[in-house]
Amino acid sequence: MNEGTKPDYEVFIVKDLGDDKKSIWTKIGAGWTHKDGEGINIQLDAIPVDGKLSIRKWKDKKEY
Repeated sequence: MNEGTKPDYEVFIVKDLGDDKKSIWTKIGAGWTHKDGEGINIQLDAIPVDGKLSIRKWKDKKEY
């Protein structure tokens, strides 16, 4: 992880509301691929209560 380097991944917790309602995605961190491509460093700003994370490729806000 290099300060100022754009992350490769976004880390979310996802709350399922059930009953065909949209889930709530809350971004809680970011991830950077190791230089050798063999792993990922994850930095979390929060810890999920249920221990589940959803890690997605980074998208610039204009891609949402």
